[in-house]
Amino acid sequence: MPVSAPEPTTARGVWLSSCDCDVVELSTYALAAADARRRVAGLELAPFGHVGRGAGHLVLSVRPGRWLLMTTRAASGATASGWAAAVAGQGAVVDLSSALAVLVLAGPRLREALARGCRLDLAAEEFAAGRAAVTIMAQVSVTLAMLPDCLLLLTPSSTVQHLREWLTATAAPFGLMSVSGVSFTDVFGE
Repeated sequence: MPVSAPEPTTARGVWLSSCDCDVVELSTYALAAADARRRVAGLELAPFGHVGRGAGHLVLSVRPGRWLLMTTRAASGATASGWAAAVAGQGAVVDLSSALAVLVLAGPRLREALARGCRLDLAAEEFAAGRAAVTIMAQVSVTLAMLPDCLLLLTPSSTVQHLREWLTATAAPFGLMSVSGVSFTDVFGE
């Protein structure tokens, strides 16, 4: 993955940015929830608790029979409409692009910084790249997705300011630097 901290932050331990992308939830009703590796509309669904990648999208599985699909920002409703047509008869799609905000946290000390308030064991051997989970951080719901070069944090849009302020305060001792928002393409190179 091409995500990397901007040049001024190379001496820093953690950097934080928002990520502008579309997020839709796919729930299947034609597939058994336990069969999370099935394909829907040409999409390989990630198994429960994992992250998968496809051409131009990221797939997070944090609930049985449901997946969050992240893609490049498109016209309002276009991504959800496209996926709804693609999974017709196999599942349902809900556009969560306005409901969820996506933050990107990267840097060599991100696990150490988050350990101060995350209820999950974020040690590399326990929460390796390719893992996804839902937890509570700073008293709000957060979906975490560990990627090779960064961590995604998805939270309700109504709580993103609170989570960002908490992250800023918590990670300050680890050299946190906030950087301008990034696009899905910036982070994932699609």
